[in-house]
Amino acid sequence: MGKKVKKEAEPPPKDVFDPLTIESKKAATVVLMLNSPEEEILAKACEAIYRFALKGEENKATLLELGAVEPLTKLLTHEDKIVRRNATMIFGILASNNDVKKLLRELDVMNSIIAQLAPEEEVVIHEFASLCLANMSAEYTSKVQILEHGGLEPLVRLLASPDPDVKKNSVECIYNLTQDFQCRAALQELNAIPPILDLLKSEYPVIQLLALKTLGIITNDKEARTTLRDNQGVDHLIKILETKELNDLHIEALSVIANCLEDMDTLVLIQQTGGLKKLLSFAENSTIPDIQKNAAKAITKAAYDPENRKLFHEQEVEKCLVALLGSENDGTKIAASQAISAMCENTGSKEFFNNQGIPQLILLLKSDSEEVREAASLALANLTTCHPANAKAIAEADGVDPLVNILSSRRDGAVANAATVLANVAMQEPLRTGLQSHGVSSALLGPLRSANTVVQSKAALTVAATACDVEARTELRNSGGLEPLVELLRSKHDEVRRHASWAVMVCASDELTAVELCKLGALDILEEVNLSVSRKNKFSEAAYNKLLNNNLSLKYSLTGYLSSSNIISDGFYDYGRINPGTKLLPLKDLCLQEPSDQRAVLLVNSKSSDVSPPPSTEGKSSDVGYGRSISSSSSFRRASKEKTKKGRGRKEEEKVKEEEEVSTLPKLMGEGSPEKEWYPPFDPDFHVYVYEVTKSIFPITNIKEQIEVLARYVAEKMGGKMSKEKLHNFSWELHISELKFQLKSNVVPIGQIKKGIFYHRALLFKALADQIGIGCSLVRGEYGRAWNEVQLMNESRKGLIGALPPPEVYIVDLMFHPGGLMKLRSREADLYRYL
Repeated sequence: MGKKVKKEAEPPPKDVFDPLTIESKKAATVVLMLNSPEEEILAKACEAIYRFALKGEENKATLLELGAVEPLTKLLTHEDKIVRRNATMIFGILASNNDVKKLLRELDVMNSIIAQLAPEEEVVIHEFASLCLANMSAEYTSKVQILEHGGLEPLVRLLASPDPDVKKNSVECIYNLTQDFQCRAALQELNAIPPILDLLKSEYPVIQLLALKTLGIITNDKEARTTLRDNQGVDHLIKILETKELNDLHIEALSVIANCLEDMDTLVLIQQTGGLKKLLSFAENSTIPDIQKNAAKAITKAAYDPENRKLFHEQEVEKCLVALLGSENDGTKIAASQAISAMCENTGSKEFFNNQGIPQLILLLKSDSEEVREAASLALANLTTCHPANAKAIAEADGVDPLVNILSSRRDGAVANAATVLANVAMQEPLRTGLQSHGVSSALLGPLRSANTVVQSKAALTVAATACDVEARTELRNSGGLEPLVELLRSKHDEVRRHASWAVMVCASDELTAVELCKLGALDILEEVNLSVSRKNKFSEAAYNKLLNNNLSLKYSLTGYLSSSNIISDGFYDYGRINPGTKLLPLKDLCLQEPSDQRAVLLVNSKSSDVSPPPSTEGKSSDVGYGRSISSSSSFRRASKEKTKKGRGRKEEEKVKEEEEVSTLPKLMGEGSPEKEWYPPFDPDFHVYVYEVTKSIFPITNIKEQIEVLARYVAEKMGGKMSKEKLHNFSWELHISELKFQLKSNVVPIGQIKKGIFYHRALLFKALADQIGIGCSLVRGEYGRAWNEVQLMNESRKGLIGALPPPEVYIVDLMFHPGGLMKLRSREADLYRYL
């Protein structure tokens, strides 16, 4: 055989480029290769870029700057499977960069990424496509795009993937999407809860944790809770709690259970299966603070439902909560206090905490943590609301001092809660008297000046509760608390204005405080408030009337009316009618003014600081002039002086009398040493009137007869019976002018007036009637008219069995037929007939 000759290789075709192997060390060069039409180059370039991106955030930023993102997006839809896979892997890594995410949204590639989740795609493509979506779904705009492009359905399907990374990425993306309520509704339609529950069986804790977090959000919806219950989800959760090895999942499991407890049917199921007792025991005995805290939070959420509270009470949840109050962790104390607050809606729970719970909560009021103090004070506020026994328990457990201290807290919630508790305690009179020794009224000064409307409201309410006692009102007045209280009457907040009005009404119970409130403008503010239909309330009207009732002089000037319950006392004066908003000068200022042509101010005052009351009025002259004492003791003194004047000349006697009158005037007008306290001018004549009617009219047993006799008495003192025809000749104006001149003042004591018409006589009748207990009103009319109205039972109805008709109203005639009573049928007609 001949030797074989080696066959030479055929040369490549002339039109084919010879293969070239290039080794690149620059990312920019590889990025340029992404535009190559060759599949092999594209695949290798993507592989190199993937490895480069894995090395860190700086490399991701570099790729973005080199413009790699846009050509890569085109490769997501490449025909070659390897190229498409490698491009998807890159985006799974790059999407963790915020700038890349922003660019991807602008390039609108969401549809291309979601397409990679198709069932026919490789698992590795599913992994990195879901990773990309998980990274992007952290931002709201991307959430919307994922939902709009139908990304939720393939993500739910991939929860059943055999690959744990795919499961983890899919559930993480779903968790991010569930932050949006539209997604939660869509998940319910896709029946996503069963596959999410299956993830709880995963051997990977991160998957279990993400599944629990997702359930914690979607079970806020009632339908989701029902689905969870129907798929035995509660059993899964309880088993997780029972497994000590899964303690890193307990906190999130409790969050899901907390939502489930809001559903009555689910709570009953847990209770019937013994899960509720396990839950409470687990919470009480756990050594992990966050677990105890979340357990208490679960109870809090569920306890807002009345049926749930009933079930909790049957399971003695209160014992668990009291135990949690003793935790060393502040978060647990806060959560337990909040749970107690929620359980307080149950009467049985309130009673339980009376013996156990209140002492522990009072201890928490002294905590260094303001959050703890706020939560404890809220629990005490709810415990004492409508429960006197708990309020008493707080007082007996020395809880008042720490509550008063909290009133100066920087947390508005704590201040409002403490004020509520103190108000609840003050509702009981024995406890209220003890509050004053703790300086409650002074401590309320800060809350009353708070800018927070809730604090303002609760502080005003506490004032209303505590100011029922004179000592409390005095302390509030002396500490300057009335001024901020009055300012709250201007509040635009309805509850603040209502509670402030209530407090003012209570504070106006004594004259000193009422006068101070009026000085601060309370009456003017309330008058303005009551003119507004939207701003007024029953308390503002009551407070306005209460202030007026303690300042009858102002009330009569403003309203022209005093009821039978408005008792005129010494110091009352009738200035005449004033318009709303007009200031009424104090009596002292009016007394010090010079006489003018203005209407005389009528004064009622039978009390003097230095003149003794007379035992009798025998020998009194009926026409004694102004400035001469008409009391018996004064008459005796004058008589003894007149004896010493015997033998003197007439001029000298007149001079002595004149000096005596002048020396008497300062006493009558309340003048004296500037160092002494000022007193209203003493009216000796009225003093005698009171004495006489008390002695002669008060003993009369028949009310009608009392009224008639008193009316004739008043008419006699004021100039006697008049006739309508001669009324114009009754020179009462001259008489009043002479008195003003003698007194050197516009203020004229009512007893000094010997010629009086309607409004003089009506005032005197009312003042004397109030002294002897005859109920009558004083009504001001027009043109100097005024009259008195009395109520009398119909004599013909007395002694009859059954309900009596209301008493009839009569006008008392003091002018034309003194003692006559005119039945008031038609007010206008009858008044016209009388006046």
